[in-house]
Amino acid sequence: MLVALPEILPENFSATSKVWIYQSNRLFSMGEVFEIETLLEDFVAQWKSHGAKVKGFATILYGQFIVLMADETQTGVGGCSTDSSVHVIKQIEVLCNVQMFNRELLAFWVKEKVETIPVAQVGYAVENGILKPDTLYFNNLVNHKAEMELKWLQPISESWLAKKYLK
Repeated sequence: MLVALPEILPENFSATSKVWIYQSNRLFSMGEVFEIETLLEDFVAQWKSHGAKVKGFATILYGQFIVLMADETQTGVGGCSTDSSVHVIKQIEVLCNVQMFNRELLAFWVKEKVETIPVAQVGYAVENGILKPDTLYFNNLVNHKAEMELKWLQPISESWLAKKYLK
């Protein structure tokens, strides 16, 4: 079942809040989710940028995506604070023995669940009807809260994949 992002993402965060989406190469177990949630809660509680508290948010979606968000209307997020967020994601990689930075693995919503496909196999999946123009693609490159709500999940036909794989 698809989630309604406006109901999950914090409504008291600006539409321009910075978003980072990290995709795991596999579904997290329930035990891992609980451990990750604790790490994320601790991170957000102490997230700072140049000594100022960052208004942050973190969650796990679909058991496979970690979303970090910073409302920069109060405190901008600089290089060091971004590095600290990457550090917590790298901790999760080690803790759970997963890959969180593999940009060659794309995610799609197929048969009511997340399916990951190496980018090198997307053409094959389209040609053989596994992926269709209306298959939803997880566009993890969205940058802001409003963009995430509107374009994180988008049909392949509306994504960058259309030009390359739909003819």
